[in-house]
Amino acid sequence: METQHIHIKGIVQGVGFRPFIFKLAIKKQLKGWVNNTTDGVHIQINANKNTTKNFLQNILNDLPPLAVVTEYHIKKTKNQEYQKFEIIHSVDKAKPNILLTPDAALCKNCKEEFFTKDNRRFLYPFITCTNCGPRYSIINKLPYDRINTTMDPFQMCDDCNKEFGNPLDRRHYSQTNSCTKCKIEMQLFENGNLIGNFTDLDYIVSKWIEGKIIAIKGIGGYLLTCDATNSKAIALLRKRKQRPTKPFALMYPDSKMISEDVVLFEDEKIELESVHAPIVLLHLKPYNQQKSGLALKEINSGLYRIGIMLPYTPLYELLLKKFNKPIIATSGNITDSTIIYQDDKAMEELSGIADIILMNDREILIPQDDGVVQFSMKNRQKITLRRSRGKAPVYINPYLKVPKETVLATGSMLKSVFGLLNFKNIYISQYLGNTASYDAQVNFEKTFHHFEKVFDTNIDAIVIDKHPDYFATRFGKEKAKENNAEIFSIQHHKAHFYAVLGENNLLNIDEKILGVIWDGTGLGDDGNIWGGEFFKYEKGKIDRIYHLDEFDYILGDKMAKEPKISALSIMNLLDGSEQYLKNKFTDTEWKIYKNLLQKNRLKSTSMGRLFDAVASIIFGFDMHSFEAEASMQLEKEASMYYYSHNLSLDDSYINNSTLPDNFIDFLIKNIIFDLNHNIDKQFIAIKFHITLVEYIILIAQKFKFNKIAFSGGVFQNALFVDLVIKFMGDEFDLFFHNEFSPNDEGIPFGQLMYYSKRN
Repeated sequence: METQHIHIKGIVQGVGFRPFIFKLAIKKQLKGWVNNTTDGVHIQINANKNTTKNFLQNILNDLPPLAVVTEYHIKKTKNQEYQKFEIIHSVDKAKPNILLTPDAALCKNCKEEFFTKDNRRFLYPFITCTNCGPRYSIINKLPYDRINTTMDPFQMCDDCNKEFGNPLDRRHYSQTNSCTKCKIEMQLFENGNLIGNFTDLDYIVSKWIEGKIIAIKGIGGYLLTCDATNSKAIALLRKRKQRPTKPFALMYPDSKMISEDVVLFEDEKIELESVHAPIVLLHLKPYNQQKSGLALKEINSGLYRIGIMLPYTPLYELLLKKFNKPIIATSGNITDSTIIYQDDKAMEELSGIADIILMNDREILIPQDDGVVQFSMKNRQKITLRRSRGKAPVYINPYLKVPKETVLATGSMLKSVFGLLNFKNIYISQYLGNTASYDAQVNFEKTFHHFEKVFDTNIDAIVIDKHPDYFATRFGKEKAKENNAEIFSIQHHKAHFYAVLGENNLLNIDEKILGVIWDGTGLGDDGNIWGGEFFKYEKGKIDRIYHLDEFDYILGDKMAKEPKISALSIMNLLDGSEQYLKNKFTDTEWKIYKNLLQKNRLKSTSMGRLFDAVASIIFGFDMHSFEAEASMQLEKEASMYYYSHNLSLDDSYINNSTLPDNFIDFLIKNIIFDLNHNIDKQFIAIKFHITLVEYIILIAQKFKFNKIAFSGGVFQNALFVDLVIKFMGDEFDLFFHNEFSPNDEGIPFGQLMYYSKRN
């Protein structure tokens, strides 16, 4: 009897792949076996080549919901005769060469069972199956079997064991399988007392109603929650969390209730209800049209968008259904620290913020914040702001050509993420925090060491940022010494450019591409602070061909935190600027800062600081309480004008003229002129945005580019992305990020693309 072997790679473990193959083989009356190994799924059947090809095609046409196939092979093997088809286990000591499965939100089948009274998992807060539940956050090593996860300590009851062992059951080999008999148990920590085997979720709801703050353990860590309609509770949470103005995310019971408060587009609804269930930034309806009674002043500082997610675990699903109102759902941490995920640390550190802590005894190995996405209003361009739970740590792009070496990319600082290339698989870690903080550094190291353990890596090469003082740079150098690995460095903004090129499969095209890379700061090749860059990519090489006009960069990180300093630096020598600047500073500050500007030698081309300066000049947004606050407020003010008026490129300050010799001076002089003539400030704000679009157009025309790629934190601005598409989409081929964030989270992917291209 002829025997054929099929090898399938991708996200094929922890997704019900083996029982899926088993059922299909039984249906097709095939005999043989299927098993998991460290390099994917292997299938062996008694069949000729044509039958095997048809069987493989059937597999690919009807994959399990969470499965993704990246590679497959068929080969004839030694003839063996099988009597039946079965799922087998084998010991494989080879290094893991398989994609990790991300955590997945509660699936429709489990949700239906969850609310069915005669189901034995009725209202069981940890119901899962092969199509949903924790994966990446609980895995200790590969392959993905229960013994290698934090579910190992939980002994399955007879009923669960029967499901687990039945190839025709949806929970066959569901490694997270449990029920009310063999349950994951909850614990309550309140007033210094720990109550075990806690089940009274009505108590949690009653405490929300009373205005209490409750920390709840989810998939990736603890969330701090309270009633989103209770202004006093939210104000108290802000005080305790030391987060004065940064917007809070919300969790709603369902999409229907969300649509009563926001303008919900279909693409946003799809994203909310997807298996990765991120926070989605949504446009609020006018206050008098909202139905839930949100305490908006305390939630989002007057911004026109609000971050919302749906319950992605059965526990949240049940709590929100009982409460039937939206809740605040923000990361369980002190602001700027990483999300807390360990129970003992939660009791130690969150007890000062939360009145109650709801824990459970399923251990989390890898913490993850919630992902965040938004869509531009007019053109519906997706913009990823944080790629984390539900997406991390895999990235699949079959069109990319990557080398076989194991390569570590350590990323940047503020939006800390690392990347790993291993057996040609690309892994990009979840968001790890701002590594200016010690907690984030510990989280970075812990997550990397977890990767080392899971993949049993021997690193061949390491790519770092050129900034010598980043924690990620120092970490990369240390790992290079430990592994005797070759080390490479790439300039920050060039890594941004490589990231958007790689994501859009542009690394190997013949035509030259313009890279518009705009962000806050990044150390340039000339030792100055870059951030308003124009690069040319041609024949695998990046060249800096233009940049925003240089201005003085003073006071280091203080400049990024106080937009008024950017305004002072940029407007320092312009006539008539003092009336817009001096009252922003004390007499002592004014004297010291003016003196610094006279002596300063460090220059910057940062577009992010230009946004700060303009926000300060027009609206008086002089201090940041969170990153990019002034730019977000500027975007809001400009949007309020733009979306209610019919504007064109004629509303640019350049107005179809030639490229100014000094763009910044030209721009600021025009803004001052408009302010002096009492022009509507929102109109000035949108004119600023439109002028930047025409600035790009003129440079693209000057250097004769047809293809333009955009990256950097500025392109998180959904209004600006809309304007770029509106005014440039007909004349140019435009490329944006989709899967990765344009902010510094995309840097490690760009570093890996740089390495891939240079090899």
